[in-house]
Amino acid sequence: MPLTDIAIRNAAPREKSYKMHDMLGLFLVVLPSGGKTWRMKYKQGGVEKKLTFGRYPEVNLRDARKRRDEARDQIYEGKDPARLQRLGKLRSQLLKENTFTAIAKEYCFKRRNDGDRAWAPATASRSEYLLGLLDSSIGRLPVHEIEPIDVLAAVRKIEQRGNLESARRTLQLSSAVFRYAVATARLRSDPTRDLRGALLTPKVKHYGAVTEACRVGELLRAIDGFDGHMTTRLALKLSPHVFVRPGELRHACWEEINLDAALWTIPAEKMKMRKPHHVPLSLQSIALLEEAYEMTGPRGFVFPSIRSRKRPMSENTINAALRRLGYTTDEMTAHGFRAMASTLLNESGQWSYDAIERALAHGDTDRVRAAYHRGTHWKERVEMAQWWSDLLDALRQGAKVAPGPGLNLR
Repeated sequence: MPLTDIAIRNAAPREKSYKMHDMLGLFLVVLPSGGKTWRMKYKQGGVEKKLTFGRYPEVNLRDARKRRDEARDQIYEGKDPARLQRLGKLRSQLLKENTFTAIAKEYCFKRRNDGDRAWAPATASRSEYLLGLLDSSIGRLPVHEIEPIDVLAAVRKIEQRGNLESARRTLQLSSAVFRYAVATARLRSDPTRDLRGALLTPKVKHYGAVTEACRVGELLRAIDGFDGHMTTRLALKLSPHVFVRPGELRHACWEEINLDAALWTIPAEKMKMRKPHHVPLSLQSIALLEEAYEMTGPRGFVFPSIRSRKRPMSENTINAALRRLGYTTDEMTAHGFRAMASTLLNESGQWSYDAIERALAHGDTDRVRAAYHRGTHWKERVEMAQWWSDLLDALRQGAKVAPGPGLNLR
């Protein structure tokens, strides 16, 4: 006899579990605790099997019969409803675990260890920080539940704080995470694909840099008078001579530097362009590194953190030192030493554009041309490194010179 809702509600628990049968294999198990669970008995291939449909009253009589009928249809089609149920639960669990934050961490780990395409340490840290800004908004949501409006609302919170570039970059990174989820079969499509143009475009801001010869001398003399930590002072003094990116200087290790060969080899994983970079060292650069060696050599970071030698100098250290010397962000930054060198070396007229670009480690999309640069311009770069350091010394000593075709310090 078919079950009724009244009969189910009135079913009282007993000392042992018992069954209340409906029709076509469906029955209700009444537990001693008073709980009631829907189950279905069926045979497939001569083997008796059982399905569980959930607890009453969360699953009422009508819903239980509907699930029974769906299971019977699957059996009729030659499918095993118990197996399909297990697969469905597994899929549901996997989807719940695939939150945005979990996949973002997985994506960042991949990019940190992605061979020739691996992020530089500074890029990795910055990217992980920006993606972390989304933790409180979409971080706990399974990726398949995230809609475009969810992402837009999250990045607009960053934009509303005035961080336009951070908002733009965070949107780009979130898109990369979603595309990674698509590539790993956990998402059908990237929900951010139609959000282009939704954010305000940040105004391009160039790094503050001293590029006039007379002002370079003033800056170098100010650096000589810096009274902060000795490691910071040496990093400041070396910066104009080697004019590498600030992150490359901070992460410099003694194992990369050969003072006897006057060569600093920066490995590919630390470079923005993911290619090793060779920096010829002038006599002045070697003298500064020898001084640093007495404090931080022979292993580990050349310019370690004040708090721990296991970590590099903070990314804000050089800029903070420049602020202490009285230079505002618009006047001079750690990155500005590159603009200083690029401007004055090009204005000198003594060095080829290719040699200067190679010294700055700017990328070249033409692989043949890039190989030509490395092979042909090394001798010129070695001479240029010494000429540049000699010019810096002259400017520091108050020379009233401006680089030009007539200036020859070689």
